[in-house]
Amino acid sequence: MKIGFFDSGIGGLTVLSEALKRLPNHEYLYYADTQHAPYGPKPKEEVREYVFKAIEFLVNEGCQIIVIACNTATSIAVSELRQKYSIPIIGMEPAVKPAIESVENSTKRVLVTATPLTLKEEKLKQLIQRLDKHHQTDLLPLPDLVRFAESYEFSDEAILPYLKQCLQSFDISAYGAVVLGCTHFPLFSHHFEKIFSSEVRLIDGSSGTVSHLEKLILAQKVEPCFNASLTFYRSSKKLESSQEIEPFTKILKQLKAI
Repeated sequence: MKIGFFDSGIGGLTVLSEALKRLPNHEYLYYADTQHAPYGPKPKEEVREYVFKAIEFLVNEGCQIIVIACNTATSIAVSELRQKYSIPIIGMEPAVKPAIESVENSTKRVLVTATPLTLKEEKLKQLIQRLDKHHQTDLLPLPDLVRFAESYEFSDEAILPYLKQCLQSFDISAYGAVVLGCTHFPLFSHHFEKIFSSEVRLIDGSSGTVSHLEKLILAQKVEPCFNASLTFYRSSKKLESSQEIEPFTKILKQLKAI
């Protein structure tokens, strides 16, 4: 099975890492649209154009399933892409459901963090409205986390002051769950852990997305591939040299996927 993963940058590696651990025997193509990242602050129509171009590239490369490992891209384009293409296209959305379920029998609240564009989308607002019967959810855009990740900046000295500044108007002790609603954000899990209590659950959508992928593969009764491979692209340019690939593999090693 040839499976395409797409993100604006390196954030989708958090989802790909879960797939590599659970479903290793496949051909994976990872497309990072670093030429246009970050998506979050950009106009919706501009981002949609980038997403459609990337998915068309992966389809032309022969991908039989595509995972849009980007919450922002999913929120603005996945419905139209599914109408255009006959192959399965799996999207990401902030893991609001498990987060709300984790606090529903308490007075604790849920904090949904994501990019500004994801938080503005009607799809997310409707999801929260449908699930959050007790109005326990707050939203927080954290656009600079994407910028930090794409610059491979993960130092406490840079990240912790930023998070503390963004959270200064929030009562940290009020939360029982924090949704990492951008695929870049799990790369900063240990920073969130330094700010929130150990009792606070950090929840992202990677596991659920890969479970969906696994079901689709099983339904198609695909034979395991014993020549499993992983190919990287930066905005349609195939990466050939170890120097070009190293930033991606470094992240995957940190996530214990390779």
